[in-house]
Amino acid sequence: MTARPISETVASLMPRARAELAELVAFQSVADPAVFPKSECEAAANWVADALRAEDFTDVALLDTPDGTQSVYGFLPGPAGAPTVLLYAHYDVQPPLDESAWLSPPFELTDRDGRWYGRGAADCKGGFIMHLLALRALKANGGVPVSVKVIAEGSEEQGTGGLERYAEAHPELLAADTIVIGDAGNFRAGLPTVTATLRGMTMLRVQLDTLEGNLHSGQFGGAAPDALAAMIQLLASLRDEHGTTTVDGLTGDTDWDGLQYPEAEFRQDAKVLDGVELIGTGTVADRIWARPAVTVVGIDCPPVVGATPSVQASARAQVSLRVPPGHDAAEATKLLTAHLESHAPWGARVSVEQVGQGQPFRADTSSPAYTAMAGAMRDAYPGQEMQSSGMGGSIPLCNTLASLYPQAEILLIGLSEPEAQIHAVNESVSPEELERMSVAEALFLHNYAESKKV
Repeated sequence: MTARPISETVASLMPRARAELAELVAFQSVADPAVFPKSECEAAANWVADALRAEDFTDVALLDTPDGTQSVYGFLPGPAGAPTVLLYAHYDVQPPLDESAWLSPPFELTDRDGRWYGRGAADCKGGFIMHLLALRALKANGGVPVSVKVIAEGSEEQGTGGLERYAEAHPELLAADTIVIGDAGNFRAGLPTVTATLRGMTMLRVQLDTLEGNLHSGQFGGAAPDALAAMIQLLASLRDEHGTTTVDGLTGDTDWDGLQYPEAEFRQDAKVLDGVELIGTGTVADRIWARPAVTVVGIDCPPVVGATPSVQASARAQVSLRVPPGHDAAEATKLLTAHLESHAPWGARVSVEQVGQGQPFRADTSSPAYTAMAGAMRDAYPGQEMQSSGMGGSIPLCNTLASLYPQAEILLIGLSEPEAQIHAVNESVSPEELERMSVAEALFLHNYAESKKV
């Protein structure tokens, strides 16, 4: 099979793909009932299930996972003796954050400047559409040459581990010869990339209590221990003067020896303001792919509007720690917890709650599946060779699948690239990337099936 018929078929399917992505983006499928109704996730799950049934998948099921969400499963049988490939995506999304900062409604797919904007357009509802496009292109050009399992997760963004626990309890369900995780992306638009490593993650909530109740700052300020000030001091202990993460007992001096990320490009991609320095030391790739990184993702404190002159009795923060390959996320959790407990000033009472955890991941990029993907990407992106990069984000399911199926090859691809701004306002996907990555995935499935015949 040559790339041309596949690419022509995918091109002809793009209007349908845009319409379907618009339908899927319209669901406010944030897997947190405190933010959006659970019915939105349930409706999105049913949409995904119906899409699989329409493509002749059998055994389509909504899996009730232990965290109270649903993952969608389907199986498409291939030719006798063909290998089995598991295709992964997730239909849940991050909250839209400040909706007033979006240039168009976050749950309405909108065309602007050659991109499609909407929450989940790239991460990762677009990834599910990518899988559909690849399979449809193959069906139109001789048939799908492998057996395919699809799993669409319903709580990946929450990190609550529902699908991991379900897979561990039903290990036969997702067994496959190779697994394509469609939740990563290209280092840059137009540069085909597979992700070789993922940082793991731990998420903690820390609360400090210093007083029985808030006090008048004029009457008591200066001697009464201020819980908010204590929290600020505690959080500041997590970084040194360069901004490097400093959790007691956690080393952070590993170097990244692969594809590098020029600082000027990173500043542009991250939209760093002029005159503001980057934090940390080492190369950018060292800092974002190979070393631990702590981020304060939320603080409960009085807002500026309506604030009163009070000494605060309690303060709470949520802290994320990204854990690179070579470190154990459970051990990092213990170290971060101990650090928070020991660095609270003035004898403030400390309570720490774990709300999420996932192990880092390292792929075997020398495997036959990667060779098949390299050829597919070369054909889908003429003149470009496949690159391998790290990714600072976490996909905890990868380690679960690697543990359950140690012989399976795991590849990470997807539609994210710097302009996609996943997890931020104005998330978008490049329709050209969707088209080319769908071609690459279709060609990969063909190449992989052929390699197994040898």
